[in-house]
Amino acid sequence: MALLPGFQFSQNSLQDFVDCPRRFYLRYVRRAAWPAAVAGEALEYERHMQQGAAFHRLVQQHVLGISILRLSRIVAEARDPDLSRWWANYLTRPPADLPPARYPEVMLSTPAAGHRLVARYDLVAVGSEAVIVDWKTSRKRLRRVWLAARLQTRVYCYVLVRAGAHLNGGAAFAPEQVSMRYWFADFPDEPEHFAYGEAGFDADGAYLTGLIEDIKAMAEDDFVLTEDAGHCRFCVYRSLCDRGAAAGPLSAIEDVDGDAGAPGELDFDFDQVQEVEF
Repeated sequence: MALLPGFQFSQNSLQDFVDCPRRFYLRYVRRAAWPAAVAGEALEYERHMQQGAAFHRLVQQHVLGISILRLSRIVAEARDPDLSRWWANYLTRPPADLPPARYPEVMLSTPAAGHRLVARYDLVAVGSEAVIVDWKTSRKRLRRVWLAARLQTRVYCYVLVRAGAHLNGGAAFAPEQVSMRYWFADFPDEPEHFAYGEAGFDADGAYLTGLIEDIKAMAEDDFVLTEDAGHCRFCVYRSLCDRGAAAGPLSAIEDVDGDAGAPGELDFDFDQVQEVEF
């Protein structure tokens, strides 16, 4: 199976494979163009993606030392009620009790089964412990069981243990020092926290390496369609797979939880949206 030279795995690509091997094949092996919109209300979907990008950029610049006054002026000039609400929630009810050293938009990678496994973090806060913070601008407060099952939670913790030593004075983090916290811009008082540990680290190493080895060993015909058609409702390749031509409604993305097979969240990905400049 021919991946691009130097192909790097990420939580996004591995999640695609877990959700639907055929989606992985179309996106990363055939590199097929996206023939369909993710959701029926394409403009509204794109607007929310751009709002999420703007919020992430605001937080990044705040952590880097740009004044709140300057950033708040930018938010006011945007005249966007969602962005204004998220920014106000961040300023008044940010994640509590984070370690003092803050590293925004960190990218780390580690070897895995002959490739590299990459993670891009919204924020890593470091002291006696290392807390991964992920900003979520989804319009629903995602369920813990759904987040726990996502590859993001597993990949981010695992990669930080394997590759985060330079954030810790050259000493590798012990798995017990690492945790991950999802902070929801519309639900700032309801973050979700995941502790990590040696057992989780060992299990994730075996699982993630096994996924990559499985992918490398597969022939084209092995990348079969998912049996869960729920994954297809918001997949850009659904028409190529005869799983429907029309996109699902935007409201359904927010209403469907992870168990039903749809995304379960409406959130943005830096790989999909150009960075918003201020």
